[in-house]
Amino acid sequence: MSDSYYEFVGCDSHGEKFVATDLVRSTWSAAIQHAAPVSALLVRALQRCEPREDTRLSRVMVDLLGPVPADGELRVSAQRERAGSQIELVSAQMSAPGPDGTPRPVARASGWRLQQRDTTGVMHASAPALRPVSEARSRDMAKDWDRNYIHSLDWRWLTTPLGDGPGESWITPTVDLVKGETMTPLERLFTVADDANGIGAKLDIRRWTFLNTDLVVHVHRIPDGHWIGIRAETSYGPDGIGMTSGTLFDEAGPVGAIQQSVLVRPRPTR
Repeated sequence: MSDSYYEFVGCDSHGEKFVATDLVRSTWSAAIQHAAPVSALLVRALQRCEPREDTRLSRVMVDLLGPVPADGELRVSAQRERAGSQIELVSAQMSAPGPDGTPRPVARASGWRLQQRDTTGVMHASAPALRPVSEARSRDMAKDWDRNYIHSLDWRWLTTPLGDGPGESWITPTVDLVKGETMTPLERLFTVADDANGIGAKLDIRRWTFLNTDLVVHVHRIPDGHWIGIRAETSYGPDGIGMTSGTLFDEAGPVGAIQQSVLVRPRPTR
């Protein structure tokens, strides 16, 4: 991989400093970041916060506090909120310059980190597996956009977008999260998990916007391999609010679940 979502530029007493590349830019607006790289960078911070080899993240909740600017310097910091022999809570925050240039929080994450034990003998996951990557097809979505987040993915669909029932896709990032670093399995998962909203969408992007304000991911098994599968469906209420619910996969089967709150608005007519 030669490209990346972010480049590390140093650190100070307020945390690590990064600059973003064009590959973080959202499909909604080139001025803001797609939530997937943002959440993956926060997961990177959670995993590096006072790490213990006998624990791993089991649940991550990301709240997007507003549009994350695609330009300018970002700061990311993390801390352990609750210590424990078997259960720990860690948190991370991303800050970026506001309209007046002063740094302000733009995204936060919290993660439960649990102590691991051998439970191989009772492994179970109820969700049916996705069809294999070999049955999926690329839609070459990058051709429809200027250089942005979509250009960082190999995205292959098992279902037809906007079709009946849950949407299903296999996705893998083709770039680094941070330039020169090898992604961990959870970082790789979070570079695409936020795409559940788009995979499960039932609304025409030319007529509607449907931005998610958060994502909550529970991981019962660490994913293995490069491909992440997503089966997702979005439900819409009568008052401009929706919810995406989905299952996350690797090629061996389910690895976790995701939910997202969705703000639904009609696009202004021209």
